[in-house]
Amino acid sequence: MTDLALPPHHVVRQEVSRDEWIMRTATMAVGVLLIFALVLPLYAMLSKSVEDKAGQFIGLANYIAYFKTPALAQSVVNSFFVSIVSTVITVVLAFGYAFALTRSAMPFKELFKVIALFPLLAPSLLPGISLVYLFGNQGLIKGVLMGNTIYGPIGIIIGEVFFCFPHAFLIILTAMSLADARLYEAAEALRASRLRIFFTVTLPGAKYGLISAFFVVFTLVITDFGVPKVIGGQYNVLATDIYKQVIGQQNFQMGSVVSVILLLPAIIAFAADRIIQRRQVALLSARAVPYEAKPSLGRDSAMLAFCVVVAVMILGMLGMAAFASYVTFWPYNLKPSWKNYDFDAKDGIGWAAYWNSLIMSAWTAVIGTIIVFVGAYLVEKTRGFRLCRTLIQMLAMLPMAVPGLVLGLSYIFFFNNPANPFNFLYQTMAILVICTIAHFYTVAHLTAVTALKQMDAEFESVSASLKVPPWKTFWRVTAPVCLPAILDISIYLFVNAMTTVSAVVFIYYVNTTLASIQVLNMDDAGDVAPAAAMAMMIVYTSAAVRVLHWLATRGLSRRTQAWRRR
Repeated sequence: MTDLALPPHHVVRQEVSRDEWIMRTATMAVGVLLIFALVLPLYAMLSKSVEDKAGQFIGLANYIAYFKTPALAQSVVNSFFVSIVSTVITVVLAFGYAFALTRSAMPFKELFKVIALFPLLAPSLLPGISLVYLFGNQGLIKGVLMGNTIYGPIGIIIGEVFFCFPHAFLIILTAMSLADARLYEAAEALRASRLRIFFTVTLPGAKYGLISAFFVVFTLVITDFGVPKVIGGQYNVLATDIYKQVIGQQNFQMGSVVSVILLLPAIIAFAADRIIQRRQVALLSARAVPYEAKPSLGRDSAMLAFCVVVAVMILGMLGMAAFASYVTFWPYNLKPSWKNYDFDAKDGIGWAAYWNSLIMSAWTAVIGTIIVFVGAYLVEKTRGFRLCRTLIQMLAMLPMAVPGLVLGLSYIFFFNNPANPFNFLYQTMAILVICTIAHFYTVAHLTAVTALKQMDAEFESVSASLKVPPWKTFWRVTAPVCLPAILDISIYLFVNAMTTVSAVVFIYYVNTTLASIQVLNMDDAGDVAPAAAMAMMIVYTSAAVRVLHWLATRGLSRRTQAWRRR
């Protein structure tokens, strides 16, 4: 009897070992992919910064030469100045907007929330183009600047505030939505004034959101390329310095030096944000009461007026670009015309750039979603192989601290090396997809991890006890339950792939030019109106895809998420 019982037991042990081997192999594969897409290119860029043009090691000589050049060193000061000013303005406006939506009973809250997110649909080049038409030399209202020019720090700051506003708003809105009404009731019972309630209850409750928003916006501004490229004029910042060194002077060593310098404040800001978030404590207990604002005519009217002003500014920036794209000949013939949308008549590859963006964005959404979600699942839901899972988690956080320009330049040094067996990817659509997925990996990964954390670990335990292979549990249970998060990741990657400029500006080829790159090229060529038209095509497409995504997934989510309503 004993001999008859051994074979089945032996088979089970082999089956378990095979499942474990498959999961470990998959985990290693994701780790290798992240090293390939992030670590190796960044190492190639760092190596280039300490070499001369002949490829010989020269230590810090390039860095010393950079800081000895007054015009280049001034870019560091300029970058920090516009970043700090833009961040302060953006966070203050976003806080006021979020405060109005969460602490007042003003009408049309959902409408104002949607309007606040509109800048996410546009490339960062668009606010610069709009500002040219509003305040430029032939601008619609150029006189309001009282003799100051929009081409410089003023234009950069205004454009960056527009570009970064939704990012700060979403962070602060989330923080302010977690409010316990009992704190406000206690403060009112103690007859505290509204001003004192604001400083003792509202601000302390939102402080971590404000700090996080500050670091996120600062990183976005100091690493942004689109706004200063269009509206910066002769006011150099680090991001435009990289572009000028690489594209203008073909000085790749100095371009890599500027990239390293740009990388440092981004990493510091990211690290500070991580440290602050670890100190955050739960604001809502099990007995918390959701806060609901009581109607107050004076306060609600003031909040509504503030939101209207901010919304008008956002819509005005988008509306100006849309209007300019239909004008026959600015500012002499303002009749509507479609000629600016005749991209095939302009320099470049015309409409092919737009179709390239659609193709690249679709591949990024599909492939990126699969890699991100599988990687997050392996990190969060598997056991064993701790070292590799920890490595994946660390690498998944890295892209948030790496500016797009730095990543793109790193790809040149890594993939354009004849000794690299993957050199064949250079100047193809594939390298654009890989770079874009790597650039936006962190937020997508955090979204997936957050969704997976909401699932009880008992799912995997029960499956293991029933000898169900982990991939079957993943396909039949995990993926359907996390479908909303998967869909959110896909649309996030698609929209960001449509709007990205900095990550791909160095690695596109003639036949892989994207719509955002075409906007940059047309603006450089003086075709500002066609550039506005192409930028608006990106906005229209991003908006349409979001709406279609919402319509197409309502029924699917209703079927796969029926368990949530039981």
